Amino acid sequence: MFTANPYSRKVLLLIFGISLFNYIDRQVLYAVFPLIKKELFLTDTQLGFLASSFMIVYMCFAPLVGYFGDKYKRSSIIGLSAVFWSVATIFTGVTKTYPQMIFTRSAVGIGEAGYGTVSPPYLAEWFPVEKRARVMALYALAIPVGSAIGYLLGGGLGQRFGWRAAFYIVAAPGIFLGIAAMFLKETEEKKARKSERIKLSQYKDLFRNRTFLLIAFSQAISTFSIGGLAAWMPSFFVRDFGLSVARAGFYFGAVTVLAGVSGNLAGGWIADWLHKKTKRAYFIVGYLSFFLSMPFGVLAVLADTLPVALGMVFLTEFFIFSQSGPYHAAIVEVIPVNMRSMAFALDIFILHAFGDAISPTLLGMVSDRRGLGFAIFLAVMFLFFGGVTSIFAGRYYKKDFHPEPTLS
Repeated sequence: MFTANPYSRKVLLLIFGISLFNYIDRQVLYAVFPLIKKELFLTDTQLGFLASSFMIVYMCFAPLVGYFGDKYKRSSIIGLSAVFWSVATIFTGVTKTYPQMIFTRSAVGIGEAGYGTVSPPYLAEWFPVEKRARVMALYALAIPVGSAIGYLLGGGLGQRFGWRAAFYIVAAPGIFLGIAAMFLKETEEKKARKSERIKLSQYKDLFRNRTFLLIAFSQAISTFSIGGLAAWMPSFFVRDFGLSVARAGFYFGAVTVLAGVSGNLAGGWIADWLHKKTKRAYFIVGYLSFFLSMPFGVLAVLADTLPVALGMVFLTEFFIFSQSGPYHAAIVEVIPVNMRSMAFALDIFILHAFGDAISPTLLGMVSDRRGLGFAIFLAVMFLFFGGVTSIFAGRYYKKDFHPEPTLS
């Protein structure tokens, strides 16, 4: 479908599988929020900080792991990271107190930082430039699909067997996939640049790349909103429509996977098609995704019936997810091969530091004071700024990487 090299497809399948369980392990927590809240007597602010503690550690470890990812064999880092976060997920189910749960979720963040910084450039380099937006869109499908499975398994298993069992069950596959990843080969593109010495100080070069920084902040705005929805929409359905934990997880998971699959595929394919006509294709898809998602998000909060609310959530997530593949491909395009893991590490730091590291807690605080519906409304309105930063990213991309020829 993408290349004559069957090994590339093998890499795509395995990396996708690991990424899938990355998000299953991450999102299962949100599906069992109501059960944890009841057993540990937590406020919404405390629940939100469980998600934020993971993201804080995740984003802080990413730059360090990204530096080593550009120096050493990336498949080993990917595999070890998957095993580490899977074991930490198992220990989440063992916890008895709130501080213990914060510790284990933080440990999950350490493992996922190793994977998240290294896997996107590693995967992209196995495919030609003209097909990378589609490949990265397929890679990004793990976000909605894994999230949906996490909600479905978390809600169902949590309600039937207790929330601890949910963590035990979803963690095991990641260990086996991580071991398999350790045997993957390095790309020829990386081998050709292996002799170049990478210094930690080279992170400063990334701060001079205006296009890269604007992409990262656009993704941060998207992550703030989608992270807030991921954490709180199941609870919103429980509180406003009287659903059980299992049914709320099922509905939101189903909507998320449908919106994520269709949105990611549509965004990736449209970006590759549009790239033949304009160099700014990735950024056009980007700003349209932000602006088009906003009205549907507002309607989701205002909906009087569950079917209407679910339909509006679907459209909101469809457009939010459509920028993921194009922006992953754009980062690979504007960053040299010997710095791509570092670039994705800094990207992870920015998008989580200003995104879902703070949004679950902030929305929880707003929810405690003004109600959960109002908190979700604010998260949706924040998407406007992502459209603005995406427009500027496209302008600087054209100016810095494809300037108009000057007449002498």
